[in-house]
Amino acid sequence: MMRQAGRHFLQIPGPSPVPDRILHAISGQVIDHRGPAFAKVGTQALEGIKTIFKTEQNVVIYPSSGTGGWEAALVNVLSPGDRVLMFETGHFATLWKKIAEKLGLKPEFIEGDWRGGADPDQIEAYLAEDRNHEIKAVCVVHNETSTGSVSPIAAVRKAIDNAGHPALFMVDTISGLASLDYQHDEWGVDVTISGSQKGLMLPPGLSFNAISAKAMAANASATLQRSYWDWADMVGPNKTGYFPYTPATNLLYGLNVAIDMLHEEGLENVFARHARHGAAARAAVRAWGLEVLCNKQGQESGVLTAVMVPEGHSADGFRATTLEHYDISLGNGLSKVADKVFRIGHLGDFNDLMLVATLAGVEMGLTKAKIPHNAGGVGAAMAMLEGTQIAAE
Repeated sequence: MMRQAGRHFLQIPGPSPVPDRILHAISGQVIDHRGPAFAKVGTQALEGIKTIFKTEQNVVIYPSSGTGGWEAALVNVLSPGDRVLMFETGHFATLWKKIAEKLGLKPEFIEGDWRGGADPDQIEAYLAEDRNHEIKAVCVVHNETSTGSVSPIAAVRKAIDNAGHPALFMVDTISGLASLDYQHDEWGVDVTISGSQKGLMLPPGLSFNAISAKAMAANASATLQRSYWDWADMVGPNKTGYFPYTPATNLLYGLNVAIDMLHEEGLENVFARHARHGAAARAAVRAWGLEVLCNKQGQESGVLTAVMVPEGHSADGFRATTLEHYDISLGNGLSKVADKVFRIGHLGDFNDLMLVATLAGVEMGLTKAKIPHNAGGVGAAMAMLEGTQIAAE
């Protein structure tokens, strides 16, 4: 197979490319995870990650994928047969529901059309009907990676409060954390789940649970089986920077550097950068005459843009053509939107020039794959980027 010159463009919505500075940190020598040097590494990671979740509460770190973080959140606060309210925002909300079912919970799904985030009004109305408070948790995906839509988390919290309901509020921000504004404490979230491979710019391998005092109290009475995931086993050792089992030491090295990088740029600047790139990507899509999957204004993601291909054309065929000819990987459509959409990731350690190059690859790929479109998408994105830069200055 002939070698292609230049670097590969990994433009899926995570894992995101890992910056050289983090790769260098990860390459450090493993140390004794029971020794005094590790306590400094662990404490820095456990305290630092709180600043990204914007919480003063405990955040536990697992050596696992985000799926493990989902399971940990459920088993630590719920009991067999508990009713759980979930909202169908896309593929990942659906997977979380399936995990709840396998654990012996009774998830109840508010159906969605995969074109926007969770609807607080529907959640409030559903909870208002639960007069005996049998629903024990409300679970919402913040940034739905399969569709490019964002749920209004603060508004969902208000909806739960308006209904006068005591259910725990659980949020998946696996692809939202460190890319979109997220405020665990201010928004009144009880359990927040995230992962290392998206906005935190790390390889896959770490998941997180941020835990409110209310959730920690629920842990004491919850009866779902748990061992590896038990928060109660984590919080004691974590107080001194240690873990109850062998931690992912090298990923913690990288996590500490990632947190430093995010604060060096400034979290608000990180969020603004992602918002700009999302807006510019959507400008390109519309200039091409194509349709963005998320059609609810104000709920479009700065992490990724999901693009619908015209009927009769294959999104997967387009992706294969673009990979072959331009060495760029784009995200595929999942389950209900399989082969109907492709997803452009614009998250993590990513700047304006990288976005323009990515969109150029997409536009060339549309031509090569004979997907009907108008020219000029890259120019539309550049005009938006230049306009927002001038406004900022």
